[in-house]
Amino acid sequence: MQHTMLRGARPRVALTLAALAALAACGGGGGGSSDGGAKYSAEIRRTTMGVPHVKAQDWGGLGYGVGYAQAQDNLCTLADSFLTYRGERSRHFGGDAIAVYDSTIDRPRNIDSDFFFRHVVSPDVVAAMSGAQDAKMHALVSGFVAGYNRYVGEAQKAGTAHAACRGEGWVQPIAEDDLWRRMYAANLAGGYSNFVAAIANATPPGASAAAKQQLAALAPEDIAPPRLQVAGTRGIGSNMYGFGSAVTGGDGPVMFGNPHWFWKGADRFYQAQLTIPGELNVSGASFLGVPMVLIGFNENVAWSHTVSTARRFGFFQLTLAQGDATSYLVDGKAVKMKAVPISVPVRQADGSTSAVTRTLYKSEYGPMVNLGSMNPALGWNPQSAFAIRDINADNYRTFRNWMRWNQAKSLDEFIAIQKQESAIPWVNTVAVGRGSAQAWYADIGAVPNVSPAQVAQCTTPVGQAMAPLLPGVPIFNGANSACQWQSDADSVQPGAIGPSRMPSLLRSDYVGNMNDSYWLANATAPLTGYPGIFGPAGTSAQTLRTRLGHTMALERLAGTDGYPGNQATSAIVRQMVLNSRVFSAERFKDEILALVCDASNAAACGALRQWDNHGNKDSRGSHLWDEFWTRATAKLPDAQLYTVAFNPAQPLDTPRGINPGAADALKKALADAVQAVQASGFAPDAPRGEVLFATRGGGKIPLFGGCGGVGYFTITCSENPITAGGYSMDGQPHGNSYMQVVNFPASGVQAYTFLTFSLSDDPASPHYGDYTRAYGAKEWVRMPFTEGEITGNADYRTQTVSQ
Repeated sequence: MQHTMLRGARPRVALTLAALAALAACGGGGGGSSDGGAKYSAEIRRTTMGVPHVKAQDWGGLGYGVGYAQAQDNLCTLADSFLTYRGERSRHFGGDAIAVYDSTIDRPRNIDSDFFFRHVVSPDVVAAMSGAQDAKMHALVSGFVAGYNRYVGEAQKAGTAHAACRGEGWVQPIAEDDLWRRMYAANLAGGYSNFVAAIANATPPGASAAAKQQLAALAPEDIAPPRLQVAGTRGIGSNMYGFGSAVTGGDGPVMFGNPHWFWKGADRFYQAQLTIPGELNVSGASFLGVPMVLIGFNENVAWSHTVSTARRFGFFQLTLAQGDATSYLVDGKAVKMKAVPISVPVRQADGSTSAVTRTLYKSEYGPMVNLGSMNPALGWNPQSAFAIRDINADNYRTFRNWMRWNQAKSLDEFIAIQKQESAIPWVNTVAVGRGSAQAWYADIGAVPNVSPAQVAQCTTPVGQAMAPLLPGVPIFNGANSACQWQSDADSVQPGAIGPSRMPSLLRSDYVGNMNDSYWLANATAPLTGYPGIFGPAGTSAQTLRTRLGHTMALERLAGTDGYPGNQATSAIVRQMVLNSRVFSAERFKDEILALVCDASNAAACGALRQWDNHGNKDSRGSHLWDEFWTRATAKLPDAQLYTVAFNPAQPLDTPRGINPGAADALKKALADAVQAVQASGFAPDAPRGEVLFATRGGGKIPLFGGCGGVGYFTITCSENPITAGGYSMDGQPHGNSYMQVVNFPASGVQAYTFLTFSLSDDPASPHYGDYTRAYGAKEWVRMPFTEGEITGNADYRTQTVSQ
């Protein structure tokens, strides 16, 4: 049963096509918690930008509303993603095809993706994931599945929305195991997900295969770098600040969260508020297919995440038993690998389906992995093979941690939960809380526990050769039981570092992270002394984005950034985080132009001199600088580009000084940049909003920002080359995604948000581009939170769904 009530000043968006279809399918009428006997019931109240505020009386009803709302807005993306996690992409799209959009597993061939998920997220793993959860989580999951399935049925029977997929055979109901798979897969972005094809193709050599003796002779230059970043793309990360109440102007601490994430595909964010009166009231964002808030706020705490530099996985080099490539030695005794026969149905060109079978293997350390793409000698041979261990493969606490955070009543409780669970899988955390004078930073989660002695004694010669390409990743001798990962007295899971040895910081001024290590959680108070696996602490230069991010915070507190006063109020933070400063231009443009400009490039140099060193929509010339800087830094390592090397005592100001000896290379980079801009058809001084844009409804939405490598803090990073029509955010884009600025005045919660790519994946939805247009105009959305704010919103409409 379903009931829809309309209120507000804009009836043209009052009822979505999907809601109309649902009404027709269900016949209208009453519903909700008053509908006696309903197993699930939820009210989906939508406000500006279509953001759903899902309210239910119990966890099952809440899950039902969330599953229905997510499908209502993003059916095609969700249905496609469940095929991925189930290992059924090849059945519907063929084995050699790749996913349309990028995600944390990159874009592997369907056949490799299917074998990977069937092997790594196997039935025993799904059972363990499910078995580790409490009754509330089970109710939430079962409700989500029922709500999602209800919408699938409605869309297929009487729908007009989601024309791209609703009639396709791969849009199917799901089971609870599908949601457990999806949730578990989120754990793996810092480990297994970086090696999908290598795990999916790890099969033993044939009996006649020759042993590869050249392993011991491998040097770093012989090895191809692996895909190592979370999500495989440099720039997938985030910015975040927490400002203590002493520097915010009297309305409590201020949180800014801004994950730089996918704009499309399975891992994109979905924004919602989830309410069970008296038990839960939380607002924010989650990955599609996840029924709780991962980044957000409630009445008392707000938090965000950035990708951590801590390594979450390691390799074990196995010495194989003589004559048996599927047995390995540990302390001289042979251990048999677990054989896992897997069959994947594959669609053929004529539409028929045939099975492809592989037998993959697991060791006590984890699945076998074929690293032959890095160098053939690293493949599986009769003498040696590699296994990969991901600390999060045995971490079933992640969503319990987030569920507890969703209900946290203070910053102290939030911190205690993080330490108790030690579950956050591959990200840093910043949080603030009502009444707390300080802001919290931590890289506390699941991290491999390897001692310096083990690194010295257990790293194999091959591991030493691989180390420059895999910094911080333990590559140990699997033949020695002493090389197993260790446990501390307070470790929450075997092989993990205990929370007392993980980095954290409470500050009354600010904490922040822009994807460099924990070292500069506050630029005036560096952290040191933590295990090396967490990343470098003062031994390497910070990224330009990190340098700019801390510079912005310090300038704000010093009152030298051009904004009024010296306090980090919500209003000023909302302005400064969107101002699109470009650190490389601020620090180095004048020096470079003095070296390279002459009569041959006068027009280009004139455009760059006039450029305001920002990437705002009306900034002219930023694209020329982007093209130049990207080329220059690709050719010139820091040691050749700068005259002053990185100095840990001056982390925001070094490296610096452009080397006059690099003038010829810089001049060549500028000439190549000019040629690319000319070929693109854009003028050298074209406004950025012409060059950087998203397309919605056939029209271009001018945008601002850029890519982190150039030194933008405001990230709107297109994978589209300028010569292919400009920096379009319509292909494989990433950047600012779910953004929030939250504080806790005495009157309640004040939250401003963006979901930059908009809520829905359906071009027919009114919420396919509305949030994107608001983002392009820098018009933050004041997010309703209280009942009065929600029901009083000008765009309020409500829909009750029950079963």
